[in-house]
Amino acid sequence: MTEPLLETSFPDVSLLVRGKVRDVYDLGSQLLIVATDRISAFDVVMPNGIPDKGRVLTQMSLFWFDFLEGVVENHLATADPTEYPASIGKYIGVLAGRSMLVRKAEVVPIECVVRGYLAGSGWKEYQDRRTVCDIKLPEGLRESDRLPQPLFTPATKAASGHDENISPQRAMEMVGTSAYGELECLSLSAYTKAADYARSRGIIIADTKFEFGYAGGKLILIDEVLTPDSSRFWPLDDYQPGRPQKSFDKQPVRDHLESTGWDKKPPAPALPPDVVESTSKRYREALRLLTGQD
Repeated sequence: MTEPLLETSFPDVSLLVRGKVRDVYDLGSQLLIVATDRISAFDVVMPNGIPDKGRVLTQMSLFWFDFLEGVVENHLATADPTEYPASIGKYIGVLAGRSMLVRKAEVVPIECVVRGYLAGSGWKEYQDRRTVCDIKLPEGLRESDRLPQPLFTPATKAASGHDENISPQRAMEMVGTSAYGELECLSLSAYTKAADYARSRGIIIADTKFEFGYAGGKLILIDEVLTPDSSRFWPLDDYQPGRPQKSFDKQPVRDHLESTGWDKKPPAPALPPDVVESTSKRYREALRLLTGQD
């Protein structure tokens, strides 16, 4: 495996933000988004990264942006470093395969979550109140059950820490009733098309998180889309409702950290080589199954 890239530094380009995974640079009318190999768990970035993770996230997002083009526009300008401005073109060795140049957009202040299955925080809420984000569901559902129909369940965008589920009413207050309706329609349409395709490739998309922004007065998809970092991917051949499912994401990292007694506060302990390798394999396998790329 290649050595993981934990951080980028382009001295002659303005760094806008360094997130948990992505380094974002301001190029005036456009942004340069670089997916590093950083990985976080329990909202803390680990000291060592996952080889190829940033490339997987970028290639998968590019695949889905293209796949969903008939459903919703997106912010992608180009992912070919030879087409980048001269100010960043000289960093092609770092940027190739893990970066994209995108249009700037006015970010919508909610996360657009779509759930097709009952898992995670949705399962916890259902056990207590038979609801998910205050949306009433039938009695008798089990953990990991497929929902009668996909649910649009918005969440807040947290600057730090966890995003928090909110009710449709609260989301409408934040973005407006008309915008909420459009976000719901676009999110459900994108999820349904992607989930049907993924199922044909042996992967269940249990839930996912979309981000939108306004560009030219129009809602467009931004950030990443339908990756193991923003979605819950389950292998179809191992799916069995009534229990937690195996997944193509950072579950090995979470499981290892839970076993160490770590208090989930910075600094995080280094991940052992076997956990790094198994996590990298999961990300790469998801890319291979969904896109045919290695």
